Amino acid sequence: MAPDPARAAGIRDAEIEHTIRTYASPLLRAAQIEQRDFGLHIINDKALNAFVARGQRIFLTSGLLMSAERPAQIIGVLAHEIGHITGGHLARLEGALGDARSQAVIGQIIGIALGVLAKDGGLGAASAAAGAGVAVKNLYKFSRIQEQSADQVAVNLLDQTRTSARGLLEFFELLQGQELLVRARQDDYAVTHPLTQNRIEFVRNHVAKSPHSNKKPPSTLQAMHDRMVAKLRGFINPPSQTLYEFKANDTSVMARYARAVAYFRDARIAQALPIIDGLIADAPEDPYFHELKGQILFENGKIKEALPSYKKAVDLQPDQPLLRVGLAHAQIEMDQPSMLPEALRNLEKAIRYDQFMPLSWRLAATAYGRRGNLGMSALALAEHNLLLGRNLDAIGQSKKAQRLLKPNSPGWLRAQDIAGTAARARRQQKDR
Repeated sequence: MAPDPARAAGIRDAEIEHTIRTYASPLLRAAQIEQRDFGLHIINDKALNAFVARGQRIFLTSGLLMSAERPAQIIGVLAHEIGHITGGHLARLEGALGDARSQAVIGQIIGIALGVLAKDGGLGAASAAAGAGVAVKNLYKFSRIQEQSADQVAVNLLDQTRTSARGLLEFFELLQGQELLVRARQDDYAVTHPLTQNRIEFVRNHVAKSPHSNKKPPSTLQAMHDRMVAKLRGFINPPSQTLYEFKANDTSVMARYARAVAYFRDARIAQALPIIDGLIADAPEDPYFHELKGQILFENGKIKEALPSYKKAVDLQPDQPLLRVGLAHAQIEMDQPSMLPEALRNLEKAIRYDQFMPLSWRLAATAYGRRGNLGMSALALAEHNLLLGRNLDAIGQSKKAQRLLKPNSPGWLRAQDIAGTAARARRQQKDR
């Protein structure tokens, strides 16, 4: 995790992403959207907001996640945002923006989205998009007709998945007073998703009629939700605040988890490790407890001791790219040539699952370089710079890769693609 998450634009965390994808999976199946085509991104912003961006990507703020008391509320928001995706609302909005100034705004918005995508792994800072909070406030002011359409899709999806719409109603009721506030005090969601009494009544009527309204989600989802909130609070709020909220005599998993993170952030490793060891003793097959122990040890310079925890996390959840990146990072930092092949295998698997992590590419560049494969190292740096929007550097590294790699090999062809993509991006920036 970055040392100052309050200044971050984006959050990457294996457990939190797994939790939200678990919420979203039934809705995506009902909407006939493939999991691999669905992008999920979390913005570190205390404002309460969610929005969609091109490419079937949903963005949620940490403020929204931490404000929800029950998973049903987040599930309702996800259903609504999926409604925007299936309705093609984003494409219609972009098509309606005809003047150059509006196009520049779209470019700024997409730039922020790319900044979030450029997260370098772990729960923390993503990019230098420090103005994300400002731009989010101006993001995609959908018409009320589109909002009503998304509401209709949302309740249909919830019914198809036999899920109560009470969570969506609770979320709307939470926002009901926002439109009465002065703009400076409104949550962003109330501005980007204009709320009306008609919309609230629509969902309320649906809840009154739906046969699924009294159905409660599985208890496992509430436990996942509690852990997600605890982790977010532990990493985002000041440690003193977290330790005040989660008292030492509270033995719940949620409280112990939050305290372990708070002690870790406060550099009190002697207090953090016994708590996480206790959680592991209670749930030895939980990959995310092992991951946190690995992170605590790694970031306190105990790299060798961190390796078994990272390896255990990957063994328990081999399809989680962020866990593999954490393990590969520790393996590379050991600075032992014998560990580089395994580190590269972990990075290559992580990239197959998620190619939008610059840290994966930067670590791959380091490992390839130490093994003497300078062509692949340059290619990985080209990918790294392209994700970060450093188009001139991406072009330079891709040209270097083309000089070093075998002509017409897959890497050589990819380097050509990167050079062309980066060059087009530079031209578009100049045109704006």
